[in-house]
Amino acid sequence: MGVAVERKSSSIKGFPRRLQGFIRRIRWFNFTFLVLIPLAGLIQALWVPLHWKTLIWSAIYYVLTAGSITTGYHRLWAHRAYSGSPTLKILLALFGAGSIQGSIKFWAREHRAHHRFTDTDRDPHNIQEGFWHAHILWTILEQPKKDNRVDISDIKNDRIVMWQHENYVLLALGMGWAFPAAVAGLGWGDWYGGFIYAGIIRTFLVNQATFCVNSLAHYLGDQPYDDRRTPRNHLITAIITLGEGYHNFHHEFPSDYRNGIEWHQLDPTKWMIWLCSWFGLAYNLKRFRYNEIEKGRIQQARKRLEEKGSTLEWGVPIAQLPVIEWTEYQKRVEDGEMLTLVEGVVHDVSAFYQEHPGGKAMITSQLGKDASAIFNGGIYNHSNAARNLLATMRVAALIGGMEVEERKTQPS
Repeated sequence: MGVAVERKSSSIKGFPRRLQGFIRRIRWFNFTFLVLIPLAGLIQALWVPLHWKTLIWSAIYYVLTAGSITTGYHRLWAHRAYSGSPTLKILLALFGAGSIQGSIKFWAREHRAHHRFTDTDRDPHNIQEGFWHAHILWTILEQPKKDNRVDISDIKNDRIVMWQHENYVLLALGMGWAFPAAVAGLGWGDWYGGFIYAGIIRTFLVNQATFCVNSLAHYLGDQPYDDRRTPRNHLITAIITLGEGYHNFHHEFPSDYRNGIEWHQLDPTKWMIWLCSWFGLAYNLKRFRYNEIEKGRIQQARKRLEEKGSTLEWGVPIAQLPVIEWTEYQKRVEDGEMLTLVEGVVHDVSAFYQEHPGGKAMITSQLGKDASAIFNGGIYNHSNAARNLLATMRVAALIGGMEVEERKTQPS
């Protein structure tokens, strides 16, 4: 009893120290924008009425800003999956800033590091450290310094990217909160509702959706292309993230402008890019060759089949069987073993001959003989299931293999 009380007391005393350690690690700038301000906005929403026009505007602006992250920050700049006109780049930079997720330069650098160092200590939001670490803790808590340098020379040479980076704070506040409030205010007189719903709460939801790519997309779903790393495909994640939920495909083929390549896979971002190309705003849309995509799918399917097959009994591999001569084979039969030969392999049929669908007489008539011909169509061409079952009865391999019939016909 004394030991238990002592441990409980130690645990209680240690809790404040752990809490203090957690507080010391907080990045207060990020914590304020990602936690405190959204919390204040949600509290305000308890008594700020939500007008239907403001609701519609909030949904539209959600798609514009979240889509600028998936279409612009992610597929255009981080992965160069297509090329964009200056007009499109400016729009994506502006609305992307309205999501308040950092500048394009910062975002693309972190994302390229994630792809290069996936699931390792150098991954900025390593899922191996836990779901919540990958989701949000990696950005609101101080992290150990990571040597995860990546090449962003193309990013630095993009004038629109650098303009947004240098003016990011002003653009984020303006596009994130002021602009949606102004639209609602000038449009139908709902300034404060526009600020709360289309501004703060909408930003919070966009951020949480994007964070799901770091957490949920590495946690939920299947892996049709590769399972050596954690990225997964799932419809729920795709719905939340405007199509980024086919993450297993994306990590295998990152420069493809699509994530959902099948007609039934929900990928609104893909259609946004395609629509922009139709208007001449996007071009050079990159697609991995179908041949390479199918090879990845087949290799993974084959791997899973082999893993499942390894749990089944296939019989002793022929290369591992003891090798005997024809005379030893016949002697063992004379000594009472129920052995028959098929295609150069000796099989012990003692546990099966009474269950043989063709009757036990057919089995016993071939003991000590080569039954290859009658097994392969001489009397009946056996099914694949019969061949698999026969393989589990292997006991030896015969020297000479299929030449035994010649030995039988030679004069003694």
